Amino acid sequence: MTGLASALRTLAVTAAAGLLAVSGAVAAPAPPASAAPEPKAPREFVALSSVDRTIIQEMRYTTAHNFVGEPVDGYRQPLCILTRPAAEALHRAQVRLLARGYSLKVYDCYRPQRAVDHFVRWAKDLADERMKGEFYPLVDKSRLFADGYIAEKSGHSRGSTVDLTVVRLPAVPTRAYVPGERLVECYAPREERFPDNSVDMGTGYDCFDTRSHTDDPRIQGVQRANRQLLKGVLAEQGFVNLPEEWWHFTFKPEPFPSTFFDFPVARRSVAGH
Repeated sequence: MTGLASALRTLAVTAAAGLLAVSGAVAAPAPPASAAPEPKAPREFVALSSVDRTIIQEMRYTTAHNFVGEPVDGYRQPLCILTRPAAEALHRAQVRLLARGYSLKVYDCYRPQRAVDHFVRWAKDLADERMKGEFYPLVDKSRLFADGYIAEKSGHSRGSTVDLTVVRLPAVPTRAYVPGERLVECYAPREERFPDNSVDMGTGYDCFDTRSHTDDPRIQGVQRANRQLLKGVLAEQGFVNLPEEWWHFTFKPEPFPSTFFDFPVARRSVAGH
Protein backbone atom coordinates (compact mmCIF):
# COMPACT_ATOMS: atom_id res chain seq x y z
CA MET A 1 0.00 0.00 0.00
CA THR A 2 2.87 2.39 0.71
CA GLY A 3 4.14 2.06 -2.87
CA LEU A 4 0.66 2.65 -4.26
CA ALA A 5 0.18 5.79 -2.13
CA SER A 6 3.53 7.16 -3.24
CA ALA A 7 2.65 6.63 -6.91
CA LEU A 8 -0.70 8.35 -6.44
CA ARG A 9 0.96 11.33 -4.77
CA THR A 10 3.41 11.62 -7.71
CA LEU A 11 0.55 11.57 -10.21
CA ALA A 12 -1.28 14.24 -8.25
CA VAL A 13 1.73 16.56 -8.15
CA THR A 14 2.34 16.09 -11.88
CA ALA A 15 -1.29 16.84 -12.73
CA ALA A 16 -1.34 19.93 -10.53
CA ALA A 17 1.79 21.29 -12.24
CA GLY A 18 0.17 20.75 -15.61
CA LEU A 19 -2.99 22.58 -14.55
CA LEU A 20 -0.94 25.50 -13.25
CA ALA A 21 0.96 25.75 -16.53
CA VAL A 22 -2.27 25.73 -18.52
CA SER A 23 -3.83 28.37 -16.26
CA GLY A 24 -0.79 30.63 -16.73
CA ALA A 25 0.43 30.45 -13.14
CA VAL A 26 3.64 28.83 -14.41
CA ALA A 27 4.76 30.84 -17.46
CA ALA A 28 6.97 29.39 -20.17
CA PRO A 29 10.25 31.27 -20.77
CA ALA A 30 9.75 34.22 -23.12
CA PRO A 31 11.64 34.09 -26.41
CA PRO A 32 14.53 36.56 -26.66
CA ALA A 33 13.57 39.92 -28.07
CA SER A 34 14.68 40.33 -31.67
CA ALA A 35 17.22 43.06 -32.42
CA ALA A 36 15.93 46.26 -33.96
CA PRO A 37 16.34 46.25 -37.73
CA GLU A 38 19.29 48.21 -39.13
CA PRO A 39 18.36 51.50 -40.79
CA LYS A 40 18.52 51.52 -44.59
CA ALA A 41 19.61 54.30 -46.89
CA PRO A 42 17.01 56.53 -48.52
CA ARG A 43 16.46 55.76 -52.20
CA GLU A 44 18.56 58.80 -53.14
CA PHE A 45 21.67 56.81 -52.10
CA VAL A 46 23.47 54.36 -54.40
CA ALA A 47 26.59 52.23 -54.48
CA LEU A 48 29.15 54.09 -56.59
CA SER A 49 29.89 50.87 -58.49
CA SER A 50 26.32 50.85 -59.81
CA VAL A 51 27.02 54.20 -61.49
CA ASP A 52 30.68 53.76 -62.48
CA ARG A 53 32.59 50.48 -62.17
CA THR A 54 35.89 51.97 -63.35
CA ILE A 55 36.52 54.21 -60.31
CA ILE A 56 39.01 52.47 -58.02
CA GLN A 57 37.87 51.89 -54.45
CA GLU A 58 40.32 51.56 -51.54
CA MET A 59 38.05 51.94 -48.55
CA ARG A 60 40.50 52.59 -45.74
CA TYR A 61 38.09 52.48 -42.79
CA THR A 62 37.25 48.83 -43.33
CA THR A 63 40.92 48.08 -42.65
CA ALA A 64 43.44 48.74 -39.88
CA HIS A 65 45.40 51.18 -42.07
CA ASN A 66 43.92 54.41 -40.78
CA PHE A 67 44.60 56.85 -37.95
CA VAL A 68 42.53 54.75 -35.49
CA GLY A 69 44.47 51.58 -36.28
CA GLU A 70 41.47 49.24 -36.60
CA PRO A 71 38.34 48.79 -38.71
CA VAL A 72 35.90 51.58 -37.90
CA ASP A 73 32.37 51.06 -36.56
CA GLY A 74 29.70 50.94 -39.24
CA TYR A 75 31.93 49.88 -42.12
CA ARG A 76 30.63 46.39 -42.85
CA GLN A 77 31.94 46.07 -46.42
CA PRO A 78 34.54 47.92 -48.55
CA LEU A 79 31.90 49.84 -50.46
CA CYS A 80 31.53 53.46 -51.58
CA ILE A 81 27.99 54.74 -51.02
CA LEU A 82 26.96 58.25 -52.11
CA THR A 83 23.89 60.23 -53.02
CA ARG A 84 23.08 59.61 -56.68
CA PRO A 85 23.87 63.19 -57.82
CA ALA A 86 27.33 62.98 -56.23
CA ALA A 87 27.98 59.54 -57.76
CA GLU A 88 26.90 60.71 -61.21
CA ALA A 89 29.13 63.79 -60.92
CA LEU A 90 32.09 61.53 -60.05
CA HIS A 91 31.28 59.46 -63.14
CA ARG A 92 31.49 62.57 -65.34
CA ALA A 93 34.83 63.51 -63.78
CA GLN A 94 36.09 59.95 -64.31
CA VAL A 95 35.24 60.06 -68.02
CA ARG A 96 37.43 63.14 -68.41
CA LEU A 97 40.29 61.63 -66.42
CA LEU A 98 40.21 58.32 -68.29
CA ALA A 99 40.72 60.22 -71.54
CA ARG A 100 43.95 61.61 -70.04
CA GLY A 101 45.21 58.27 -68.77
CA TYR A 102 44.12 58.64 -65.14
CA SER A 103 41.48 57.23 -62.81
CA LEU A 104 39.85 58.45 -59.64
CA LYS A 105 40.36 56.40 -56.48
CA VAL A 106 38.07 56.82 -53.48
CA TYR A 107 39.23 56.30 -49.89
CA ASP A 108 35.97 57.15 -48.12
CA CYS A 109 32.47 58.17 -49.16
CA TYR A 110 29.33 58.13 -47.01
CA ARG A 111 30.31 57.74 -43.35
CA PRO A 112 27.75 56.62 -40.74
CA GLN A 113 27.40 58.66 -37.55
CA ARG A 114 28.48 55.62 -35.53
CA ALA A 115 31.86 55.81 -37.30
CA VAL A 116 32.20 59.48 -36.36
CA ASP A 117 31.37 58.51 -32.77
CA HIS A 118 34.16 55.92 -32.96
CA PHE A 119 36.60 58.65 -34.03
CA VAL A 120 35.49 60.82 -31.11
CA ARG A 121 35.98 58.02 -28.56
CA TRP A 122 39.41 57.28 -30.01
CA ALA A 123 40.44 60.95 -29.89
CA LYS A 124 39.52 61.15 -26.21
CA ASP A 125 41.66 58.09 -25.40
CA LEU A 126 45.01 59.87 -25.16
CA ALA A 127 46.81 56.62 -24.36
CA ASP A 128 46.06 55.10 -27.78
CA GLU A 129 48.72 56.45 -30.11
CA ARG A 130 49.47 53.31 -32.09
CA MET A 131 49.20 55.11 -35.47
CA LYS A 132 50.73 58.45 -34.45
CA GLY A 133 54.00 57.77 -36.28
CA GLU A 134 52.26 57.85 -39.66
CA PHE A 135 49.11 59.95 -39.42
CA TYR A 136 49.78 62.70 -36.84
CA PRO A 137 53.51 62.66 -35.98
CA LEU A 138 53.71 66.38 -35.15
CA VAL A 139 50.29 66.85 -33.52
CA ASP A 140 49.66 66.29 -29.82
CA LYS A 141 46.64 64.02 -29.63
CA SER A 142 45.05 66.26 -27.01
CA ARG A 143 44.85 68.95 -29.74
CA LEU A 144 42.89 66.95 -32.32
CA PHE A 145 39.55 68.61 -31.49
CA ALA A 146 40.95 72.11 -31.04
CA ASP A 147 42.90 71.92 -34.30
CA GLY A 148 39.88 70.67 -36.22
CA TYR A 149 41.11 67.21 -37.17
CA ILE A 150 38.28 65.46 -35.28
CA ALA A 151 34.70 66.69 -34.84
CA GLU A 152 31.46 65.23 -33.50
CA LYS A 153 29.73 65.62 -36.88
CA SER A 154 31.03 64.99 -40.39
CA GLY A 155 29.83 66.14 -43.78
CA HIS A 156 30.48 62.59 -44.94
CA SER A 157 27.40 61.49 -42.99
CA ARG A 158 25.22 63.59 -45.29
CA GLY A 159 26.22 61.39 -48.22
CA SER A 160 27.66 63.85 -50.74
CA THR A 161 31.22 64.16 -49.45
CA VAL A 162 34.04 61.96 -50.71
CA ASP A 163 37.76 61.51 -49.99
CA LEU A 164 39.68 60.64 -53.13
CA THR A 165 42.80 60.91 -55.24
CA VAL A 166 44.09 60.34 -58.78
CA VAL A 167 45.87 57.21 -60.04
CA ARG A 168 47.95 56.99 -63.20
CA LEU A 169 46.86 54.10 -65.42
CA PRO A 170 47.53 51.25 -65.59
CA ALA A 171 47.03 51.08 -61.84
CA VAL A 172 49.48 49.06 -59.77
CA PRO A 173 47.74 47.41 -56.80
CA THR A 174 48.55 48.88 -53.40
CA ARG A 175 49.91 46.28 -50.99
CA ALA A 176 48.04 45.47 -47.82
CA TYR A 177 49.02 47.11 -44.55
CA VAL A 178 50.41 44.74 -41.93
CA PRO A 179 49.34 45.78 -38.40
CA GLY A 180 52.41 46.51 -36.31
CA GLU A 181 54.69 47.29 -39.23
CA ARG A 182 57.06 50.24 -38.94
CA LEU A 183 55.28 53.53 -39.55
CA VAL A 184 56.67 56.37 -41.66
CA GLU A 185 55.50 59.98 -41.48
CA CYS A 186 52.66 60.73 -43.91
CA TYR A 187 54.53 63.75 -45.25
CA ALA A 188 57.79 61.88 -45.93
CA PRO A 189 59.02 61.61 -49.54
CA ARG A 190 56.80 59.36 -51.59
CA GLU A 191 59.37 56.58 -51.87
CA GLU A 192 59.63 56.39 -48.07
CA ARG A 193 56.01 56.60 -46.85
CA PHE A 194 53.45 53.80 -47.06
CA PRO A 195 53.06 52.80 -50.73
CA ASP A 196 49.99 54.09 -52.54
CA ASN A 197 49.28 53.83 -56.27
CA SER A 198 48.06 57.44 -56.17
CA VAL A 199 50.06 60.08 -57.99
CA ASP A 200 52.28 62.02 -55.59
CA MET A 201 50.14 64.51 -53.69
CA GLY A 202 52.87 65.54 -51.27
CA THR A 203 51.33 63.68 -48.31
CA GLY A 204 49.46 60.46 -47.77
CA TYR A 205 45.71 60.30 -47.20
CA ASP A 206 44.41 61.44 -43.79
CA CYS A 207 47.67 63.16 -42.95
CA PHE A 208 47.03 65.38 -39.91
CA ASP A 209 49.48 68.08 -40.91
CA THR A 210 49.32 71.55 -42.47
CA ARG A 211 51.10 70.14 -45.53
CA SER A 212 47.76 68.52 -46.33
CA HIS A 213 46.27 71.96 -46.96
CA THR A 214 45.48 71.98 -50.67
CA ASP A 215 47.45 75.18 -51.39
CA ASP A 216 50.20 74.81 -48.78
CA PRO A 217 53.15 76.78 -50.22
CA ARG A 218 55.61 74.00 -49.42
CA ILE A 219 53.88 71.78 -51.97
CA GLN A 220 55.27 72.68 -55.38
CA GLY A 221 56.13 71.19 -58.76
CA VAL A 222 54.56 67.88 -59.73
CA GLN A 223 52.87 67.46 -56.34
CA ARG A 224 51.08 70.80 -56.67
CA ALA A 225 50.13 70.05 -60.27
CA ASN A 226 48.60 66.73 -59.18
CA ARG A 227 46.50 68.45 -56.52
CA GLN A 228 45.31 71.01 -59.04
CA LEU A 229 44.44 68.25 -61.51
CA LEU A 230 42.17 66.60 -58.92
CA LYS A 231 40.67 69.88 -57.75
CA GLY A 232 40.08 71.16 -61.27
CA VAL A 233 38.38 68.10 -62.72
CA LEU A 234 36.08 67.82 -59.68
CA ALA A 235 35.27 71.55 -59.59
CA GLU A 236 33.99 71.24 -63.17
CA GLN A 237 31.37 68.79 -61.89
CA GLY A 238 30.22 70.79 -58.88
CA PHE A 239 32.54 69.55 -56.13
CA VAL A 240 33.95 72.00 -53.58
CA ASN A 241 37.29 71.24 -51.94
CA LEU A 242 37.92 71.57 -48.19
CA PRO A 243 41.05 73.78 -48.15
CA GLU A 244 42.58 71.91 -45.19
CA GLU A 245 42.48 68.51 -46.93
CA TRP A 246 43.53 68.05 -50.56
CA TRP A 247 41.51 64.79 -50.72
CA HIS A 248 38.16 66.07 -49.34
CA PHE A 249 35.38 67.24 -51.69
CA THR A 250 31.65 67.89 -51.29
CA PHE A 251 29.15 67.91 -54.14
CA LYS A 252 26.94 71.02 -54.26
CA PRO A 253 24.06 71.43 -53.92
CA GLU A 254 23.75 68.60 -51.42
CA PRO A 255 20.48 66.62 -51.49
CA PHE A 256 20.66 66.33 -47.67
CA PRO A 257 22.44 69.47 -46.44
CA SER A 258 21.48 69.07 -42.78
CA THR A 259 20.78 65.34 -42.26
CA PHE A 260 23.39 63.06 -40.70
CA PHE A 261 22.64 59.41 -41.46
CA ASP A 262 23.66 56.29 -39.55
CA PHE A 263 22.85 53.32 -41.78
CA PRO A 264 25.86 50.95 -42.10
CA VAL A 265 28.19 50.87 -45.09
CA ALA A 266 26.90 47.63 -46.57
CA ARG A 267 25.30 46.43 -49.79
CA ARG A 268 22.03 45.71 -48.02
CA SER A 269 21.75 49.40 -47.11
CA VAL A 270 21.25 50.30 -50.79
CA ALA A 271 19.83 47.00 -52.06
CA GLY A 272 17.31 47.63 -54.81
CA HIS A 273 18.23 51.29 -55.31
